[in-house]
Amino acid sequence: MYHLESKVLQKMYHLERFKNMKDYPKNMKKEELDFVLFEQQKDFEEEEPLVERELTKKALELINLKLPIIVTGVRRCGKSSLLKIIKNKLSLKNKEYLYINFNDERFIGFSTENFQIITDFIVEQKYKEKCFLFLDEIQEVSGWEKWIDRIKSKYPIFITGSNSRLLSKEISTILTGRSLSIGLTPFNFTEFLLSKNFNLKDWKIDKQKQISILTEFKEYFEIGGFPKRILSGQNIILKELYDQIIYRDIINRFPKSNAKSIKEISVYLLSNPSSLISVRNMSKITGVKNLLTAKAIIDSFENAFLFFFINKFDYSVKKQTQNPRKAYCVDNGFIASLGFRMSDDKGKLLENLVAIELKRREKEIFYYSDKNECDFLIRENNKITQAIQVCYDVNEQNKEREFKGLVDAMNKFDLKEGIILTYTQQEELDFEGKKIKMIPVWKWLLIK
Repeated sequence: MYHLESKVLQKMYHLERFKNMKDYPKNMKKEELDFVLFEQQKDFEEEEPLVERELTKKALELINLKLPIIVTGVRRCGKSSLLKIIKNKLSLKNKEYLYINFNDERFIGFSTENFQIITDFIVEQKYKEKCFLFLDEIQEVSGWEKWIDRIKSKYPIFITGSNSRLLSKEISTILTGRSLSIGLTPFNFTEFLLSKNFNLKDWKIDKQKQISILTEFKEYFEIGGFPKRILSGQNIILKELYDQIIYRDIINRFPKSNAKSIKEISVYLLSNPSSLISVRNMSKITGVKNLLTAKAIIDSFENAFLFFFINKFDYSVKKQTQNPRKAYCVDNGFIASLGFRMSDDKGKLLENLVAIELKRREKEIFYYSDKNECDFLIRENNKITQAIQVCYDVNEQNKEREFKGLVDAMNKFDLKEGIILTYTQQEELDFEGKKIKMIPVWKWLLIK
């Protein structure tokens, strides 16, 4: 019901931008567009502190495949900054790249005919043949996908986009088969440390440095990895960002009557990370009687990269989809600062952090549930290769439960070794004939 084809979404947005104007704007004049392009190059060339992103290497490797590269991810995770990092890594100089931010208000009036002015600008200003194109917030203008399709063989292209009308995930869907996607998240722990100018050299053997890393991890564990939150030190940044995502990327896509239910679902998911959810129980919790609407709301959270969900493992794909899924949030900062706190939230926060990292590492993950439960199974080449349990503090009260869940999964999939990720505990031991490694999460995050 709420899934619209990309062209319809773009048309709705294009009309929305000008619904309060007397006259629908005509094409931008060439001199106006040229001026904006000149100004944007100056802004993009300005020096600013940038934190090295681990995704950069992958992005650079994909260039050789000669397809447009789309950087997807939640709002404010650093997509635009990544474009600058890529430009710097490639040592691109003036006229070797063109940066365009389509979110610039001076682009009001831009139409499909103006795309030709951009390509003419490249020729007239004597840009290097096959110069790089960095296209930010491209969804702001209609007809962009046809333009990209036409020029993709002429230029290396990087695209970002994320707003209430067309999210970066939808942009990659529109260009399926004609582009490559890479997913960017808020800072991982290594990037967080780099943003604090922390020197990681020899950390594995330097005990004093490990103590300092643990101190930094305590902060990262709760504030998360959004760049602006880290640099500003202000929690209000997270609230403002969360509200932007909820209202602009989700609520705006539904009738106003669904706003209350959307907020209730978001609060529930924030307050219950790693909990089992289904469309039916979300419908009961919020009073949304139409199951299709409830499903559309849950899907919209995932499309906006705010929450993600993992299935219970089953050899039957049909059964996987029928079972409840476990829900996780894209950033611990949202949970710690905006969710309702509970007595066991440290364990849930730790599990959420592990889930984020597994997704970041592009692992195919499931949860295991039979007589006992195991938090994560990792599948590679259609085979379960690893079982991971997450426990904030292993003690006499929970040891048997945590170990049995892990060992059950290991026996089921014939695994010789299992992992329990903890807050600070480290130990190797045998349990019912199985080798189990207990590893502090902060160490696991740093070891790739």
